Amino acid sequence: MTTLATFLSTHASVIRVALTRVRGSSPRNAGTEMFVAQGGLFGTIGGGQLEHLAIERARAMLVQGDLNTTMDVPLGPEIGQCCGGRVELALARLRQADRHTALVRAQAAQDAQPSVYVMGAGHVGRALADLFQHLPVNCVLVDTRPEELALCRAGVDTKMSVIPEAEIATAPAGSAFVVLTHDHGLDFLLASAALERGDAVYVGMIGSATKRVKFRNWLRDHCDGQSIEDLNCPIGASGSRDKRPSVIAAFVVAEVMAELTSETVAAVPKGEKGAPRKGEQTDRTGRTA
Repeated sequence: MTTLATFLSTHASVIRVALTRVRGSSPRNAGTEMFVAQGGLFGTIGGGQLEHLAIERARAMLVQGDLNTTMDVPLGPEIGQCCGGRVELALARLRQADRHTALVRAQAAQDAQPSVYVMGAGHVGRALADLFQHLPVNCVLVDTRPEELALCRAGVDTKMSVIPEAEIATAPAGSAFVVLTHDHGLDFLLASAALERGDAVYVGMIGSATKRVKFRNWLRDHCDGQSIEDLNCPIGASGSRDKRPSVIAAFVVAEVMAELTSETVAAVPKGEKGAPRKGEQTDRTGRTA
């Protein structure tokens, strides 16, 4: 996946387009930016006719040698959009110092992204890591088996660890953990470690309703007082019964991102988080994980 550093290094002349003010409904928030070159584009201010007009203006600036300009765009019938709001854009040619500032800002934004730990590099784990690559999270795929990690696609951040629970212990506060290893005992150990932290935004473990019950019994025997109420198991339980790894991964990613991007934790009754409704996802055992 192309980074801003790569984009800027391959384009000598670039215009930064920034949303400086948003009134009413808009496809993106104020502060959103994209970078426009004659032969490329990095980022998005929301697509549609708004973005088309901004790109057109930016490329005209590159041809004419203009340094900066502004745009005030109504998001209505005038431009073929129906958001109903209004946005102001600032367009400026990047100087060398501006490039450095943009890279520093981009790195800070990346560092501030939430972390997602996918514990297990089986079929579903690898599919999850592939999807998370394209989302605003810092995802790492952890496994004890180097041969499984070697099957990952280029660009996936992997970590071979003989003590995977140590990766959970040192993860940043507010992380998400998806547990789907090749071993039920290891799943229980890792899920317990994630729950014990108390600061995880999401803890999920692949499996069936039966596995959830077995894990509750395991906690009772091995972790006195630890609760299962914050565990999502089965994971992706609002999805279909389709057991193909890529389909399971899609529903799990949606579930994780819903937690990571919500401003407040959804009001889920204690003891029911992740519990399947009647007829839903009660038979995912995770053996393809």
